[in-house]
Amino acid sequence: MKILTRIAATILIVLCASPAFAERPPQAGRGDARIADALDAIRLEHPVPALAGAVLTGDGIAAIGASGVRKAGTDVAISIDDRWHLGSDTKAMTATLIGVLVEQGKLEWTTTLEQVFPDIAAGFPPELRRVSLLHLLSHRAGLPANLPWFALAKPDKSLREQRLEAVKMLANIKLLSEPGSAYLYSNLGYVVVGAVVERTLSTSWEEAITKLVFEPLGMTSAGFGGLGTPGLIDQPWGHNPDGKPVPKNGPAVDNPAVLGPAGTVHATLRDWAKFIGDQIRGARGGKSLLKPKTYTKLHTPPFGGDYALGWLLTERDWGGGTVMTHAGSNTMNYAVVWMRSPTVQRAPAAPIDGRSDSRRIETPDGLRAPKGDLAVLVVTNQGGPAAAKACDAAAGALIKLFQAARS
Repeated sequence: MKILTRIAATILIVLCASPAFAERPPQAGRGDARIADALDAIRLEHPVPALAGAVLTGDGIAAIGASGVRKAGTDVAISIDDRWHLGSDTKAMTATLIGVLVEQGKLEWTTTLEQVFPDIAAGFPPELRRVSLLHLLSHRAGLPANLPWFALAKPDKSLREQRLEAVKMLANIKLLSEPGSAYLYSNLGYVVVGAVVERTLSTSWEEAITKLVFEPLGMTSAGFGGLGTPGLIDQPWGHNPDGKPVPKNGPAVDNPAVLGPAGTVHATLRDWAKFIGDQIRGARGGKSLLKPKTYTKLHTPPFGGDYALGWLLTERDWGGGTVMTHAGSNTMNYAVVWMRSPTVQRAPAAPIDGRSDSRRIETPDGLRAPKGDLAVLVVTNQGGPAAAKACDAAAGALIKLFQAARS
């Protein structure tokens, strides 16, 4: 797809003639001038309230910029230091948390539901008892996409109790495929993974991922749920697919919190970049949260096909071959990451069933491969197809800017 439209391409020709990112002074709130100007151009073609993006390598952020407003109809500008809802990009974080527990010897990738929940799984059919963490993390467990989450979100029950109830409800669910045989994107599978973490550590998934992933990586802004102080425009305000602001904001304006392991994390771009940068460094054997072999596990589809553990693999010329991506949306926000990793492995193709929110992305293509590793992060405070297209266009623009800066 030609993602650089005539308006954006005209501006980018000028931008790409400029020196490297570091030689351009940042603008207050908007960040790097080239990034912010490119995002301005994208928003002319794909109207969204705001766009923010970052370009990084395993060594850190090369440039970051933002364009637009926190809430449509106001003049409250977005900032590069704002927090953004990451939706299903949370899944790679949950998979990384499992990597930590595997390295600590508390779990194995092949640990099954029967091993973690012997009391509950006694009532499961045999094929469900054999479902492992690898099945769940790669959407190969045969589980449906969701449960009636709002019905599970009872105020008198803790999140641990709600997730355990989700596990108990599996006894009444008929698997849609034999475990390991077919790709079926499932938020439920990741909620079950969260329950595995909670049973193993006797603490909530939120507490576990904060202590074992966010804190070691210095992700101080990382949190859960909706954004901002209710009634105040102090963080990006969510917008419906038609671009209209949702009626309310704040921590409770999100999908039910029981879905946490599948998609409720929010963070600043800088802190999200710390997580993605760690994935890159770990894959190339640099200083990182986990051992290199664990990143190889995270980035490799365990049952064939193109979905690893929280990552979708695809081929792109600009990445020199296989790249990794994922997108996330709670219907009011949208976030996408593209990453070129030096050691990513793709398994032989296999039949793919079901859909991933990442699979909707019309990805950047037609660009030459950069030297070294690379990742781009793009976020917007709107959900729906128009938001996805805006983020795709922005990702392509950032890749081209990075290539020009390295030329």
